[in-house]
Amino acid sequence: MKMKIVSFNELAWLWLAFLVTIIDIVTKYWINNNIVQNEIYPFAPFFNLFYVRNYGVIFSLLSDKNGAQRWFLAFLAIIIIVILVVLMYRTDSNYILSKIAYALIIGGALGNLFDRIYYGFIIDFIDFYIGQWHFATFNIADSSICIGTTFLIVENFFSSKRK
Repeated sequence: MKMKIVSFNELAWLWLAFLVTIIDIVTKYWINNNIVQNEIYPFAPFFNLFYVRNYGVIFSLLSDKNGAQRWFLAFLAIIIIVILVVLMYRTDSNYILSKIAYALIIGGALGNLFDRIYYGFIIDFIDFYIGQWHFATFNIADSSICIGTTFLIVENFFSSKRK
């Protein structure tokens, strides 16, 4: 049985995951040290900086579990990150959009995992709105995860049409 050696091509996009993670950690650190929690800082006619702490997951689901969810969600994030690294490794080099997507999702998951372990909550601060309607407050990691997921959907949609 021959062992396959990991080449640069299989995991080449991990640099993007680490870049997203660093940008996410730095922006959250800045927000945590320079913005008052739950105060609105207008930035543009459609965008505020609004520092909130999210103890749960997307849209604050599970945030009311008295901290018990912290380590469960951290463990779940680690499992997802490992699965995505394996998928990135196994994905053919021709599927560049999928490789980028995995990297974006991994980077976002690492950024939120860092928050969950270091702070005990996720720092959200991006508040888009139109008139009185406000979208859920989010962060760079969340954006990266959403963009990566969209890329995966697009890549899978078009690759299934080719078959």
